[in-house]
Amino acid sequence: MGTTGSQITNPAVRRRAPQATDLLKRLEAESVDIKYLNIGGGLGITYDKEEPPHPSRYGEAVIKGTKGLGVTLIFEPGRSMVGNAGILATTVVYTKKNAKKNFVIVDAAMNDLARPSLYGSYHAIKAVKKNGKREMVADVVGPIYPESGQFPRQGTEIHQSEQRNDHPTLMSAGAYGFSMSSNYNTRPRAAEVMVKGREFSVIRKREGLEDLVRGEEARPAKKRKKAARRKQG
Repeated sequence: MGTTGSQITNPAVRRRAPQATDLLKRLEAESVDIKYLNIGGGLGITYDKEEPPHPSRYGEAVIKGTKGLGVTLIFEPGRSMVGNAGILATTVVYTKKNAKKNFVIVDAAMNDLARPSLYGSYHAIKAVKKNGKREMVADVVGPIYPESGQFPRQGTEIHQSEQRNDHPTLMSAGAYGFSMSSNYNTRPRAAEVMVKGREFSVIRKREGLEDLVRGEEARPAKKRKKAARRKQG
């Protein structure tokens, strides 16, 4: 049995558990034995200005709201553990401006991080290196055409050092980042790198053309049918 969703930043939400308590009692009266209660996605993270409670406060709210239920509680704390541990590093491939806007085009797009285009989600963008130059306001966009909502932010304050081959980095990409990525528009997925201090390891290689076409066949249908019959015989 499950309850609330994810990205919870207010522990008071868990105090709504009496509703679950009432339901469990009604089910028990009907001889339905409930052994587990899935509390859901759990504690949120800071993407922008959110202030998630400390895990101890969250735990207190859960204990108070589920006291006496006699069930095993299940949590799904993935986002709170890995969300802010992951970033998406990009490279500027082109910059341009018109009479109204500055544009910074990066080599990552909605296939790499889908949350901004799907949900309008906020991901802070920071420069890998700051050189003291003032910031400018720009639309940071990806290279996928013709998707207008492709990626990732409009009106972002970005360092003027972010010229070609510089590396704007999208923060808080550790949750629902790579797991929601795709090969949309025939784009290979990025590599994944684990970093600890000054050490790093590539834990998933960057995809290439061979990965995009793996599993495809160009044999005529008649030959495929003959091959299938030989296997059956």
